[in-house]
This record gives sequence, structure tokens and C-alpha cells, in this order.
Amino acid sequence: MKGVASRLGQMVLVLFGISVLVFAVFFATPGSDPSVRIAGRGASPEVIERVRHAYGFDRPLPMRYLTMMDHLFISRNLTSYVNHGQNVVSEVFAAAPVTLSLVLWAALFWVAGALVFGLIGAAFQGEWIDRLVSLLALIGLSIPVFWLGEMVNLVSESRFHDSWLFSWVPPLGYVPFMTSPLGWAKALILPAMTLAVAFIGLYSRVLRTDLLTAMQDDALRTARAKGVGPWRLWFCHALRLSGLSALSLFGLDFAQLLGGGALLIEVVFALPGVGHLTYQGLSTLDLPLIMATVLYAAFFVVIANALIDGLYRLLDPRMGRGSHDG
Repeated sequence: MKGVASRLGQMVLVLFGISVLVFAVFFATPGSDPSVRIAGRGASPEVIERVRHAYGFDRPLPMRYLTMMDHLFISRNLTSYVNHGQNVVSEVFAAAPVTLSLVLWAALFWVAGALVFGLIGAAFQGEWIDRLVSLLALIGLSIPVFWLGEMVNLVSESRFHDSWLFSWVPPLGYVPFMTSPLGWAKALILPAMTLAVAFIGLYSRVLRTDLLTAMQDDALRTARAKGVGPWRLWFCHALRLSGLSALSLFGLDFAQLLGGGALLIEVVFALPGVGHLTYQGLSTLDLPLIMATVLYAAFFVVIANALIDGLYRLLDPRMGRGSHDG
């Protein structure tokens, strides 16, 4: 119970620190007064002053911070500085299912791809197929996701859209699952595959290394001596022993993407997710929208850290004993 309370306290402190940092960047930086942007171009000093008073920008910074946190977390009626009357909390919650759908599809592709390429690379260590897989992984890691998305759009939406290969591709955008499950899947397959490319490259290399390390374990040497087949050795034994580092990576990457890390993909494929909202907020310097999306992202990353730590202690009890002994 004490450990849970300590973890919750750390999470609250991290979220508090992030919120203060974002707030300070926008309000404590010289020349960052949002009153001018809200009043509009060419506004007179009198109008700007009225806007500053109406929004409470003439109050001390601590009071302005507390007021924003109250509107964001308690009353949840924080409105945009750019699109007047737009409730940013509602916008984030409306965008979350889009991002969740995209990340779930991408995770499906990158986990499957990493398993295939990682196992092939480890099983054929040093052979030409291992070198080929390593080259493909390096290419996947090196391609900018924004450029790759634009190329996918160019091929599937423009030049070869009428061909049998891409005639099924729908227009850019998002289709809610409840509206059409098939349309939902079609709208997300290419964006998810594009997002997954770099992760397949990274995870396949991590998994290959972990698999080769696991094969040196005494338990696997004993299993090999008992005549266990090579593929059973890789799938049932080595894969089980090498999953911890991949699990920690997956948790953090999944949470980061769920919090808006898929921004570029959402912009390129016109998906109205949390990343797209973050992009809009940064483009217009809309602090309430940025604050809502950044804290939303931070929440998932902090939660993922806590869950991964718990899973590590569950799967490897030595960690819990080591920290207790220390």
C-alpha cells in the first residue's frame, strides 16, 4: 500500500511539473501575451486591455495557473483562446478514440512484423537472410515518417488509386467504428502500416539481440541437450525469456503514441486525433488546447511507466527483492 501511495505521489508531481513548465513557457516568456492574439490583428490598445482583463491575464501568474487548472480538471469548461467557445476537454475526449484506433492497428502491425523479422534474424544469425533483415530494419528506421506518409498518399490516393491494388483505399479522413466497421478499418490500415514501419525496424533488432542472449541461458542449453527442436526452442523458450526489454519499450511507445506521438501521421492522413489537435494548438499558439493535449499525453506516459514497473516486478521477482534489500 505504501508503494502504491508513493507511486501515485510521484505521478502527481510529474504532471504538476509538466503543467507548470508548459504554462511558464507561454506566459512567463517575454512577448508571449495571448491577449494580442485573442484581440486580433490591428486591435487597439484599449481592446487588448479589455481582453486582458476579461480573460484574467492581468492577474498574478500563480492565480492564472490555478484558474486554468480548475477549468481543466475540476469544472472541465476550459475554452480555446482561438476558437472562442470551443471546449478543449471535450475536443480531446472526442479525438482520443481516433488516436486509440490508429495506435491499436499500428501496434498489431509492428508487433507481428518485429516477431517475424526478429526471429528470422536470430535463427539465421550471420547468414545472408540475417543481413537482409538487418538492412530492411535500418531502412525502416531511417525513413522519415512524414515523407513516407506523403509517398503512400501519392501512390494510393493519386497515381495508382484506380488500379486493382489501391482501388479499395478510401478518401483521407476517419470513419467511426459505429458508423461502419469496414470503413473504419479501411481508413486506418495504410496510416497504421506507415506508422509501424520504424517500430518494426527497432523492435526486430531489439528482439533479435535479446533472443541471441537468451539462447546462452543455461535452461535453453539444457533443453537443447534434451533434443528440443530448434523452432520450439526459439518460440517456446527463447521468446519467453527475451520479452522483458521489448515489453518495456512497447509500453512506453504505445503510451507515447496514444498521447499524441502519432502527430505527423494524423496530419498527413487527415485523422482528427489527439496529435492533430496538438498540431492545431501549436500552429495557433492556443495554450488551453496545448495544455490539455500535453497533460493528456503525460498522463498516459506516467501511467505506462507505473504499469511497466509493476509488470517487471511481477515477471521478475528479483527486482522487488533487490529494492527491498537495498
